[in-house]
Amino acid sequence: MYAVIKTGGKQYRVANGETLKIETLVADVGSTVAFEEVLMVGEGDAIKVGAPMLADSSVKAEVLSHGRGDKIRIVKHRRRKHYHKEQGHRQNFTEVKITEIVA
Repeated sequence: MYAVIKTGGKQYRVANGETLKIETLVADVGSTVAFEEVLMVGEGDAIKVGAPMLADSSVKAEVLSHGRGDKIRIVKHRRRKHYHKEQGHRQNFTEVKITEIVA
């Protein structure tokens, strides 16, 4: 069984036992969170699609850790104009493990 959930402005396809890194959640490590914005649930050929959300559906997950992603470099350069700018960015994330899909 799999589901498509929406969190942090992004959509993720998740299955039981899967771990993924999502936008930062305000939750303690080891706690359980529930994602109520379920867009689609599927199992084999049976697919339920919401309009836009499925009612009475949720996905439960356990918070494994919080962290920061790899640094990305932003470089802006204009040739022959004496303009050069560098900047770095590290995005915060929360790593979760999907424990249950309630359809």
